[in-house]
Amino acid sequence: MAILHQAQLTPSKPEMLRALLESRPWGEAGEPQVLGAYRFDDPAGEVGVECHLVQLCETVYHLPLTYRSAPLGDAEGAAEALVGTMEHSVLGQRFVYDGLQDEVALDCFRRALSGEQEQARIEVVDAEGRTVEHREPTVTLALEVDEGEVPPSAEELLDGAPFTIARTLGDLDGTVRLVARWDGGSAAVAAF
Repeated sequence: MAILHQAQLTPSKPEMLRALLESRPWGEAGEPQVLGAYRFDDPAGEVGVECHLVQLCETVYHLPLTYRSAPLGDAEGAAEALVGTMEHSVLGQRFVYDGLQDEVALDCFRRALSGEQEQARIEVVDAEGRTVEHREPTVTLALEVDEGEVPPSAEELLDGAPFTIARTLGDLDGTVRLVARWDGGSAAVAAF
């Protein structure tokens, strides 16, 4: 279950998403319209994994982000993966990374494609840790498997079996698909 705090974020998530889109060669400048988001639970409970769907012009982007209490450090590609930092009024400084360059998020997608992990349920807590709301996700995920096929195991995906996570939505195909549905649309966000 994803635990969210009632908190102020500086900069805001839409500002971080805009920064990601504007800083990457595959992105573009402009004010994206947020369509929704879904979360995965990190089994270790250390990293927030949140995947956003935003539209800019005619393109719908899939933007997984990870939120960490400390920087990734000297890991290969860590500096390029950093989107920025944000101040969380309850948790303090958070380091925000492009989830497609963060192994914790990639492992969540591996488990989801193998049917071993579902999207997180969302619980909002106040400053004292009391639950104040159970929130419905604005994006729901479903694992779709072609007839006669079986999902790969997480071990197969960890051992290098190829899978794809969409950066832009619309053209991703495979025999096993993780399909996102939001108000007004649906598309595969990952496939094997």
